[in-house]
Amino acid sequence: MGRRATSAIVPDSQSGEAIHRLIYDWNQGARAWQPACRGVELNDETLRDGLQSPSVQNPTVEQKIELLHLMETLGINGANIGYPGASAQAMADVVALAREIDRARLRLRPNCAARTHEADIRPIAEAQQRSGVAITASVFLGSSPIRQLVEGWDLHRLLCTTEQAVTLAVRLGLEVMYVTEDTTRARPEHLERLYRTAIESGATRVCVADTVGHATPWGAQRTVRFIRRVIDRTGVPVKLDYHGHRDRGLDVINSLAALQAGADRVHGCALGIGERAGNTSMDLLLVNLQLLGWINRDLSRLPDYVRVASEATGTPIPCNYPVIGKDAFETSTGVHAAAIAKARQRGDTWLADRVYSSVPAAMVGRRQVISVGPMSGQSNVACWLADHQLEATPERVRKVLRYAKSAGRVLTDDEVRGIVEETTGTTPKEPA
Repeated sequence: MGRRATSAIVPDSQSGEAIHRLIYDWNQGARAWQPACRGVELNDETLRDGLQSPSVQNPTVEQKIELLHLMETLGINGANIGYPGASAQAMADVVALAREIDRARLRLRPNCAARTHEADIRPIAEAQQRSGVAITASVFLGSSPIRQLVEGWDLHRLLCTTEQAVTLAVRLGLEVMYVTEDTTRARPEHLERLYRTAIESGATRVCVADTVGHATPWGAQRTVRFIRRVIDRTGVPVKLDYHGHRDRGLDVINSLAALQAGADRVHGCALGIGERAGNTSMDLLLVNLQLLGWINRDLSRLPDYVRVASEATGTPIPCNYPVIGKDAFETSTGVHAAAIAKARQRGDTWLADRVYSSVPAAMVGRRQVISVGPMSGQSNVACWLADHQLEATPERVRKVLRYAKSAGRVLTDDEVRGIVEETTGTTPKEPA
């Protein structure tokens, strides 16, 4: 039998006494589900794989640099800074980003993608030489039977290509992460030979790639455990990465499963942008890792990271996007607002931030917002007025609520302000 679910124990911000059984936590048994490797590492793919989305625009180098600094603020360990073999502009951006990492003394370790082709590998070595910053070459090669059929490849060719590419990169002074594309649909006997060849040729890190988002959590676990055993049998201390996609919407849970199964590092992109349905959402991955207790980071700049990525790539943030979207911590429902209001009346900010939210808004530098609409009650209006430093008189509450009921939608702050000003001549203040 699994471990019995237990109740959360939290400190009362007013009395200092422990409050028992505020949250009966059915997730508690998952605390035995821990990452297999000490210290979760994260690699940000926003500036490479993320930019392969058909709907994004390429950020300016200044926007890319701003994103690098936000990644650093969030404790992200590595970043793919581009594909220097793609064009002269791509090369210039990669060199500029590497130099900024050095200039600002960022702890981010840069890497660049490359096919297992000399034409892709040499530009990374050139970027490393021009910037004076060590850049890992992430060399990738298709591995699944379906890809082999389409390309007309056989295992012998894949093994020779792997050995030649990794050997070349090492000879050029590059650290190498060897990536098998479509790992989660590849044959285990092929994967073992490919990874062993890459490690024997000098790769210091390897990566399992769920390139088309095929994996389920148990599939991600099985694949990672298998590759971890392959690594262990070589006797070489090689790190293991997991790169996920969200075609089935399983990106975040698959990354957590991969960490539990033995991955050292997982990849993601801001807003989950990338090819087709996108990559693992780095922002949601960070939130879940924090709530699981697998990392301990300051996530107050997370909304800035997502906002900058959104503006830089032209990717809208959906209103209902978890944690970051406009609606994530906003309610116009009377029952919800009443509960939050009662918690606020107790003077307990911890309680008010959790009574109707599984993710504390304060954790990501946000706040709970009470709005007014047709589903609202008096508590909504009273909360709105209190937030804007106004007394909730019966007349104000009645007039705002009457207008909201007839509007058939949530009122904007400006609309509520207008009603208050018309009825009382008082200008509401902005919430603190």
